[in-house]
Amino acid sequence: MQEEFEKKVTFIVDTNGIENITSLGIRGNFLPNQWRETVPLKDDDNDGVYEITFNEKTAVYGISFKFVQNGFDYELKNEENRQIVFEYKPETIVYKTKFNNSKSEITRK
Repeated sequence: MQEEFEKKVTFIVDTNGIENITSLGIRGNFLPNQWRETVPLKDDDNDGVYEITFNEKTAVYGISFKFVQNGFDYELKNEENRQIVFEYKPETIVYKTKFNNSKSEITRK
C-alpha cells in the first residue's frame, strides 16, 4: 500500500467578464460523489474571484476536475478536464485560473 501524504489544494477562479454567473462550483474525481455533485466555491468579498480549499490525506497520483457555473453549466466544453499531478510528498498547492480558460498557474509551497 502506498503511503498517504497531506495535500492542501486551494482553487482560485476569476469569473470577471463572465455574464450571468450566479454561483461557481467544482466537480471532479476527487470529491465524495465524484462527478455527480457540484461543491460550491465562495466569493466572500464579491470581487468576482471564487475560492475553495481542500485538505486531504491521500496516496492518489493526481486529480481531474472542471469548474461549473450556476450549478450545472460546465466550462471548457469539448476540452480535456483540468488536472493537477501530485508529487510523492506533503504539498500545499494554489491553482489559479480564469473560468472557461484552460490556462492556469500552479504554485507549490
